[in-house]
Amino acid sequence: MPTPRSSTTLVEDAPARQPNRVRAIMGACSGNLVEWYDFFIYAYTAIYFAASFFPKGDTTTQLLATAGVFAVGFFMRPLGGWIFGWLADTRGRKVSMIISVFMMCAGSLLIAVMPTYETVGIAAPIMLVVARLIQGLSVGAEYGTGATYISEIATPGRRCFYGSFQYFTIIAGQLLALFTVVILQQTLSDEQLREWGWRIPFFIGAISAVVVVYLRRSMHETASKKDMHREGAGSLRGMFKHKRAVGLVIAFTIGGSLYFYTFTTYMQKFLVISAGFDAATVSFIMTSALIGFMLCQPLFGLMADRLGIRTHMLMFSSLGVLLVIPLLFAIKHTHNPFMAFALVFGGLVIASLYTPIAGIVKAELFPPAVRALGVGFPYAIGNAAFGGTAEYVALSFRAEGAEDYFFFYVAAVLCVTFIASMLMPNLTRHGYISGDGRVEENTGMPASKVQTAKA
Repeated sequence: MPTPRSSTTLVEDAPARQPNRVRAIMGACSGNLVEWYDFFIYAYTAIYFAASFFPKGDTTTQLLATAGVFAVGFFMRPLGGWIFGWLADTRGRKVSMIISVFMMCAGSLLIAVMPTYETVGIAAPIMLVVARLIQGLSVGAEYGTGATYISEIATPGRRCFYGSFQYFTIIAGQLLALFTVVILQQTLSDEQLREWGWRIPFFIGAISAVVVVYLRRSMHETASKKDMHREGAGSLRGMFKHKRAVGLVIAFTIGGSLYFYTFTTYMQKFLVISAGFDAATVSFIMTSALIGFMLCQPLFGLMADRLGIRTHMLMFSSLGVLLVIPLLFAIKHTHNPFMAFALVFGGLVIASLYTPIAGIVKAELFPPAVRALGVGFPYAIGNAAFGGTAEYVALSFRAEGAEDYFFFYVAAVLCVTFIASMLMPNLTRHGYISGDGRVEENTGMPASKVQTAKA
């Protein structure tokens, strides 16, 4: 029988006082903000530097190439989730999170200083790929360890509220990246942005590491020595003893990540190349929508603490399946910026049913000895396969003259998430943090239906 939550963390061994808990959440979230700023600034400045690294072809071809490199960063996430999940489970969450920040900023600094295709030829796109590999490794580390840390240090009964600040800072990182681009658009000419202005945001991301490391030095460690030295801690073999949990994490991730990246990073390009808005107008549309989305996180987190994680997952996946196709069709055919904002924000409100609980639902599925690995590694696989390729798949459909097929693709993937949400157990009763840790023995189906299915 799985070990219940009695052995979880130092938060239970020696409860943190509220000021320490708040400071710890700030330390975790500050790094999250910087890492996601660094990761997303690539997507938002790609329209300016695409020709510098991929000079041949039309605009769509160049953007397709940069989207491919963006996707490459995602495919390093499983390796990052594996390595840093092992590190967090066997050496501590704090060590893992400090190293991940340094790696992200190293990738940003490399992009900021690297020469263009005109200067060094094919070496330029190769170096761009290397930088994205480093950043992908870092993000693969950050999500799993950060989600684990926040879930462990959060107050019982308020875990979804605390967990909401992980995506709050992910969105804040996107907003900061977007806001930086808006400022540059207002202060530099289009020519200056394409020649050298796009480098400025990457320098900002690299410099910000110093502040984050300082904040994370004072964080409380939540992994107990007992759990870090437990047999199988941080190992893939130990993680795969929890097969249902691994399957649920992947199923939740593929729908949640694909939907999230469709309405955030890809939406920036979709509004330009499909709806026909100019880049500056799109930046203001997305900035406004993302501000509203960010403010939704703690509100929907509080709601999830009252309604339950399973209810939220069912609402997100069912509404996503039903509404994503009409929403994307409507956005594509609108020429009114206010209507575009309303439609994008409506899509993001649906995402708000998932994003505040995304880390908590995964952390509840695993015991502490493999929690960071169990959250980070399966998530990274699903995120790489569907979230990281969202832009590339969408642009590929567009290049073939079948862009609308992408809308149906998103809905189909969300169907998988809906089925998984139906089958997940009640985590308040059976989760490893809030319940008795009997995730593998329970589903969301009534007992009578389970017996019928077995028969």
